[in-house]
Amino acid sequence: MEAKKKWDLISVASIPLIMTLGNSMLIPILPLIREKLHVTSFQVSLLITVYSIAAIILIPVAGFLSDRYGRKIVIIPSLIIAGIGGAVCGIAAWFMPNPYMTILLGRLLQGIGAAGAAPVAMPLVGDMFVKESDVSSGLGIIETANTGGKVLSPILGSALAALVWFLPFMAIPVFSLTSVLMVLFLVKKPQKSGNKVAGPDQNRSKAVSKAADKNGKPQANSPKESGNTDGTPISLPVFLKDLKWIFSRKGRWLYAIFAIGCICMFLLFGVLFYLSELLEEKYNLHGILKGFVLAIPLTLLCLTSFITGKIIGQHKKRMKWLTFIGSLLSLGATLGCLPFNSLYGLLTMLSLLGIGIGLALPCLDAFITAGIDKAQRGTISSFYSSMRFIGVAVGPPAVSVLLSRYPTILFYVLGAACLLAAILALFAIHPSTDEEPRAKPEPSPA
Repeated sequence: MEAKKKWDLISVASIPLIMTLGNSMLIPILPLIREKLHVTSFQVSLLITVYSIAAIILIPVAGFLSDRYGRKIVIIPSLIIAGIGGAVCGIAAWFMPNPYMTILLGRLLQGIGAAGAAPVAMPLVGDMFVKESDVSSGLGIIETANTGGKVLSPILGSALAALVWFLPFMAIPVFSLTSVLMVLFLVKKPQKSGNKVAGPDQNRSKAVSKAADKNGKPQANSPKESGNTDGTPISLPVFLKDLKWIFSRKGRWLYAIFAIGCICMFLLFGVLFYLSELLEEKYNLHGILKGFVLAIPLTLLCLTSFITGKIIGQHKKRMKWLTFIGSLLSLGATLGCLPFNSLYGLLTMLSLLGIGIGLALPCLDAFITAGIDKAQRGTISSFYSSMRFIGVAVGPPAVSVLLSRYPTILFYVLGAACLLAAILALFAIHPSTDEEPRAKPEPSPA
């Protein structure tokens, strides 16, 4: 990896780390918040739901804006909005006698900020580097930062709330301001073109050349119809036409990656919810100790993501098979939970699940950035991020319903989701070559 990009990458990695902390820190302290605000369990759950829904809806919009106007132009205001949302929550909890609705509004602002910050970090890494191996390694670090936030969240949230119950809200503006300063001053504007770097227009030209039929004529609706080689932002109708062309040509593997990403987050947050409930109800673990136990499978997920990002390089076939292996390992881990009644056995299986998810996520990120031109990369990766947020939103309530009504089939349902991910990885993702340097003509990555 380019040594001069070290601080750029650290700064970009701070974005998903901080956005993850901003949401996941609340999960272990929701019962305490419910008690302090004198609200119901359903009402306190809306603090997570409102954040996620805002992010799901606005992430594709942020992706389009980042493609049209630039990554930093979208990321910096979004981080500021997220910080303001955290401040609104904290000040309301501190000074207002009935702060629930105001805190809900603050969480909505946080979700809006998260939509424009964390998902845009992934295409920004794709813009920063020339070599695809550097991109894959960088994405592994981004995924590690994202997962690292999940590791720290239960511990940090419990520790801050032990001091003052609303302190996790007040920490968000501090985290956001730190990330704003790092991105503003340490992340250099990516090079758009040059003798060795394929810029957006060059990438679009390569897509056109691939779209040509045997007679050398471009296919209908290919990006050549957009023109726009002067470097100015394309119009929305032209952009939508290009987007339609991308999905018509690459939809099979894109839809598969979207689905696998959603399944991974569904499994992760569903299992975390299950483990959190189990630790309190069956093993009577609370506070920071509970946070440390929750962090065990997440730590292995984080470490696996980091190593996977380092080893996949430009090898797209390797990405496919690691995704498949990770899905199979997750399947074995979920079904392996069935015979265990001890906490140690269950933690072992859930740790294997974390490793399986850690194998898949960096590969999915790398497929998105390697397979989509810069001009549309932000939007496509944002669709992918939205699908992951859907998994986050659906996992805990789905597991809650299964635990209350059909507890015996919980792990069979989770196993079925893993099996679906493995089938999609095996049959829907077909890399045409093992290595595809970005400077060469761009064949389909999957």
